[in-house]
Order: sequence, then structure tokens, then C-alpha cells
Amino acid sequence: MATWQNWARTERSNPQRFDTPESTDELAAVVARSAEQGRHVKAVGAGHSFTGAAVTDGTLLSLDRMTGIETVLPTATGALVSVRAGTRLHDLSEQLWALGLALPNLGDVDVQSVAGAISTGTHGTGAGFTGLAAQVRAVTTVLADGSVVECSPAHQPELFEVSRLGIGAVGVLSSVTFDCVAAFRLRAHEAPGSLHETLDSLDDRLRADHFEFYWFPHTDGVLTKSNTRLPGTTPVDPVGRIRGFVDDEVLSNGVFNAFQHLGTRVPTLIPGLNSVSSRALSERTYTDRSHRVFASNRRVRFKEMEYAIPVDALPAVLDEIAAWLRRSALKIGFPVEVRFAAADDVWLSTAHGRDTAYVAVHQFHRGEHREYFSAVEAIARAVGGRPHWGKLHGLTAAELSEAYPRFDDAVAVRDRVDPQRVFDNAYLQRVLGA
Repeated sequence: MATWQNWARTERSNPQRFDTPESTDELAAVVARSAEQGRHVKAVGAGHSFTGAAVTDGTLLSLDRMTGIETVLPTATGALVSVRAGTRLHDLSEQLWALGLALPNLGDVDVQSVAGAISTGTHGTGAGFTGLAAQVRAVTTVLADGSVVECSPAHQPELFEVSRLGIGAVGVLSSVTFDCVAAFRLRAHEAPGSLHETLDSLDDRLRADHFEFYWFPHTDGVLTKSNTRLPGTTPVDPVGRIRGFVDDEVLSNGVFNAFQHLGTRVPTLIPGLNSVSSRALSERTYTDRSHRVFASNRRVRFKEMEYAIPVDALPAVLDEIAAWLRRSALKIGFPVEVRFAAADDVWLSTAHGRDTAYVAVHQFHRGEHREYFSAVEAIARAVGGRPHWGKLHGLTAAELSEAYPRFDDAVAVRDRVDPQRVFDNAYLQRVLGA
């Protein structure tokens, strides 16, 4: 088949076969046949991982024909909703809303498939809320021999743990059951501000349901966003069409894209461009369906690395990044994104066992990222940081095993269910071992 490449254009491969199964039985047959013929197998959704998680020289599976909600079981707080693993998050959110339901939390990008999002540890923001994998209550997965296994905390719990967040190392997900809540709206308040003032008031700001901010390097400017949860019956007050076009299309995508091109050609302009960017978006408040507020349109292509660190280490980490940039000749035109999450018990979750701050650094897709990312990685690792599984980083299994208390348990499950490494690739060999 033709060369496959991911969204960020950081990875590409030439698989021998490309299959698009439509059912669990078809998926199981493709996996079993590929294994019998000695081909590696990987599944791909939107290709939004920046890493080589989906790269294969064997059979590449698209789950794009395995979409939609399968079952809905009402609960006291919402419903357990089983969804086919190829469903894109933005489609799932609309389908859930029609049922009076919602996912409790979402990331700021929702183009991913359900399988890809949970398998790489996608999360949103909110000091009292966990990432997507922690919202999963059961999965159906296809193992290397083609067997179909339904697992949950009560049935094959170890396989469940590595299936709901395991970078596709133990099988291919067929369906996922989420613990959904009643539909709710969000009131978003966005405002420019100062990095130092934001950090000084961080304890108060984290009392908001969902808080995040973007810091523009080489400046003290930030853009803050606080989302407050409201009942699903609350009247909407969305951003006006003209204001939305100017802020979200012209400034956040059009002008920002132009700034990136200009900064790539003339790096000395970047601090000034960042100063303009930090002040360009004025304060605004709006209310809409939860998923429409959580997610944003991102059309400027970039490369990204994100580290999960203890919340109390955040000010020092940002100070260290700022100090490194002052010493370096590099000029960075993309803002640093800072988000938060509650501790969870998912074995390979970046928030496993601790309340977490996420520091995400970006570089324009035409810019060189290695020196910047390596410097930030060293700063984050010094405070016990854990890299996002779906974003660029330089760690190996030996280093990651020290960061995750249940790492060896996860590897043991992989050894047990896929000893022949049907689902293996170079990325998994690096981060989980051969």
C-alpha cells in the first residue's frame, strides 16, 4: 500500500497490508491471519500520536468502519455506554448529547478515535477530574491469536489495565465502555494575564472545575481559561459568529500560522510576535455544550512533547524553562500549555498515584525541536516527570520503569498474552522493552 504517515508528519511507514474490518469477528480474523503469516499488527485511528505507536511493517488496521454506540446501561449518575473502538471522540460526544449524556472530561483535541485516545493516555484538565482511560469500565480486545476477550476490573483485571492504557501492546480494542455522566454545559472564561500572577494565585484557580493556561515564552504573558460546569438545561450563550471567526479562525489559526512561518524565517522576531499573541485575544465569557467548550480547532501543524509532573513542582519547572530559554539562542514561537488532572490508579497513566500538572511544549512543524525538547525533558525528569505516551520524548523502558510503580506488572501482562510480539514495533521496544 502507499506510505502511511501521522498527522504531525513525524512518523511514516509502508505496511504490507491495510485492512478495515467492520466487525469484531472480522477484526479477529485479520489479526489471527496476520499472526499466522508472521506479520506484525498495529491499529491506527486518526494518526494523532506524535510517536511511532501505530507504525508497522506488517498489517495496519484502521478501525474507521467500527464506529457508533452499542449499548447504554443507565446508572444513578449517568450511564455505562459501550462504544465501538474506532468512533471518533467528536462523533461520540454528539451521540452522547442526543442521549442526555457526556464524557466527564475531554482533551482540547477531539479528532482521535476512542481506541487511540485511551491507549496513549489522552487527558483533559481539571484538578478534580481524571483522564479518559480512568473513565473506562470495560473493554473488548482481540489478542494475538485472534481470541476475543471481554475484560474489566472484575474479569481479567490485569489484562483490562494494560488494554485501557497500554499503547496497543497487548491487543486491538474492539469496544470500550465508558462511565458517562448526565449532559452538562460549561461556562468558559478566557482572559490574558501574567504568568507570575497566575502562579501566585494557582491554589485559588485550581478550585475551578477545569483550569488551564498558555504561557508565551520570552514574555510574562499568559492566556487563562476557566470552565465551570453547569446543568445541561442551562441556556447556551456561545461565542458570536463574528467574534468566533475573528478569535478562533483569524487570530488562533490564521494569524498564528502566519506568525509561525515568519518566526521560522526570522527567529529574532519571535519574542515580539509572542508579546503580540499574548495580548491579541481579549477577555471573553461564553456558555455551550461541554464538548464544544473542551475542544478547539487546531489547524496549525506542530510537534509536541508533554510531561506530567507533581503540581507543587510546576512553578520551579516553568522558572527553569524560562531560565534555559534566556541562556539559549533558540526562540520559541509556540505557547507552553499547562493543564491539571486528579490522581488515578491506571497502571500506565501519567497521573498514576499523584495529582498532576501537565507541561506541554510545542514547535512549529517546520522548526527544529530536539534541543528545546531535550532541555525541557531534563528539567521535567529532575522532578519525577512522566512523558505522555503519544507525544515525543526520549525515554527508554529502563527509565520509564522507575517512573511507574506498576510498569513491571504491565510488561508481565504483555509477556503473557503476546510472547511472539505480534503487536510489536520499534516504539514499543524502546518504551516497554524487547
